[in-house]
Amino acid sequence: MTPITRRSFLKSSAAAGATLALAPHARPQGANGDLRVAVVGFRAQGNLHIRNLRALPGARVVALCDADRAVLDRGVKSFADANQPVAAYTDVRRLLESKEVDAIVTATPDHWHALVTIWACQAGKDVYVEKPLAHNLWEGRKMVEAARKYDRIVQFGNHSHGLRTGAMRLEMEGLGKIRAAISHLSRGRKSIGKTNGP
Repeated sequence: MTPITRRSFLKSSAAAGATLALAPHARPQGANGDLRVAVVGFRAQGNLHIRNLRALPGARVVALCDADRAVLDRGVKSFADANQPVAAYTDVRRLLESKEVDAIVTATPDHWHALVTIWACQAGKDVYVEKPLAHNLWEGRKMVEAARKYDRIVQFGNHSHGLRTGAMRLEMEGLGKIRAAISHLSRGRKSIGKTNGP
């Protein structure tokens, strides 16, 4: 297999929907030249990233991390069934210690986005982080500081292109004063219950 550059990976992943940003100046470290990716948090959006990464030539999912052991076990089983073993972690800090991971995709619950991204940068991993990037401007700035300090690539995924179109329509079509806006969340989450540790 031809070694994949981070630039070609980015182009391919954008087309495949597995949006992991990586720099053209660095090469993946995997023995066979593949970019070794870990997916952190995959109850919902992370599953889409797993599916797209598994189909992407030159990228290999080598680890899964989820705090919910049942979700993690299902993910690991799906890889084992395909004869593609992956490392399994319930604690992202342990995953980030691995020298077998080049980059991570994080689709954790929102309140973890900033911390996981900063820890990943400190561990020398490039990061694709799902939306929302952070809960506030301060968290976002700390993420940028970490990316710069540790010379890491961090990409934030925001696929809400309709918002820009909607704002333009509002302005151009003179819809008048907007009195209400309604939003729906299509899938709620159940609690994973109390845990015995991190």
